[in-house]
Amino acid sequence: MSNGPVPTVFEAIVRKRCLRATYNRTDIMLAPHIIYTRHDDLFVDGVVLERDGKPPKELKLGTFKLAGLNGVGLTERNFDANPLFAANDPKYSDAALMAVEA
Repeated sequence: MSNGPVPTVFEAIVRKRCLRATYNRTDIMLAPHIIYTRHDDLFVDGVVLERDGKPPKELKLGTFKLAGLNGVGLTERNFDANPLFAANDPKYSDAALMAVEA
């Protein structure tokens, strides 16, 4: 029985390890910073470090519906908490399940 990507996302956040996944038919490497609920769905906010093997033009914090991330897997690449991430953002209040520590 598979529990889906949730335990993998938790592990990635705790260990500050990047995830590989496919999102909208694009292979991404994501530094997940928080997993939270909104309208009974799970979301991950994180920084995309690669799209189809290339770094993005600029780093930004993106929001990904967990159901839309396919083939989620842990990588060996570590990441540091990005200053773009604000754990005290009101959108996370009462909704955060786990977040990176600065």
